[in-house]
Amino acid sequence: MFALKSVLLMVAGFFILIKGADFFVDGASGIAEKFHIPQIVIGLTIVAFGTSAPEAAISISAAFAGTTGIAIGNILGSNLLNILIILGISACIVPLHIGKSSIKFDIPFNLAITFALVLFGVVFGELNVYSGVVFWLLMIAFLVHLFRAAKSEMSQGSPEESKKQRNIFLLILYIAGGIAAIIFGSDLAVDHATVIASELLHIDDRLIGLTIIAFGTSLPELMTSVMAARKGNADIAVGNILGSNIFNILFVLGTVSLIAPVPFSLSFVIDGIIGIAAVVLLYFLSKDDDTLSRRDGVIFLAGYAVYFGYLLMTNL
Repeated sequence: MFALKSVLLMVAGFFILIKGADFFVDGASGIAEKFHIPQIVIGLTIVAFGTSAPEAAISISAAFAGTTGIAIGNILGSNLLNILIILGISACIVPLHIGKSSIKFDIPFNLAITFALVLFGVVFGELNVYSGVVFWLLMIAFLVHLFRAAKSEMSQGSPEESKKQRNIFLLILYIAGGIAAIIFGSDLAVDHATVIASELLHIDDRLIGLTIIAFGTSLPELMTSVMAARKGNADIAVGNILGSNIFNILFVLGTVSLIAPVPFSLSFVIDGIIGIAAVVLLYFLSKDDDTLSRRDGVIFLAGYAVYFGYLLMTNL
């Protein structure tokens, strides 16, 4: 009876999550269309920040509770999942167009801040207040750059009026309700998946944290990106992932570092290097034809399978 209840609640969590992502993408793309805002900007800001809420909540709560090590593992694991699993699955559903601005700036910026994360960890042996200040300054600089680029792009174009006029308050309600459903659904799914894994399947707690928790906090990004890809809003799908990874490092780890020093172990260095390799792979696969093809999606998924095998070998 206990097992059945956990399974049913986990399924309910996934259902709520999927419907929340559906409403969220509709609202975000509707606002982009109504105000002629480039979809990539919506993906890099509203969608990315909204879907990163679980990572922020878990990591910042962990810092206040004194268990700061959870923060780095959660962020590194989530960022790897975002690129290798979520972009991989999305590209397998429909080829994803990667904008020139993403190839020239957003992806290299992801690479630079992931490298900075590893560098701070190696040099200081922890993420400290200096790391936090640098990350926050970089986040502010990124937002300034993003909105300047968006303003320039909007001023150069002469967009037509949307054929489908939609109420702005309804669109905002879609976004707010979608975020709430995404967070609630992901919490429900993760909590009961963890119960099933630990109490029924007897999987080691450390492995649960490195896999299920990281996957669970990435569920909003997964559902949002897949829904965006299916609806033909590829820029939102790509911007969601790039923006979420930037937000995770600069805002979440930046804030955690300001709250308390975060010890940076050797295993985090290895995970960080793998994260750097994933961003480099994304850059070279999308550079030639500005597209992530289905073949590229399979390469990403295979890459994560290798990483997962490494986790099993080192944590069992």
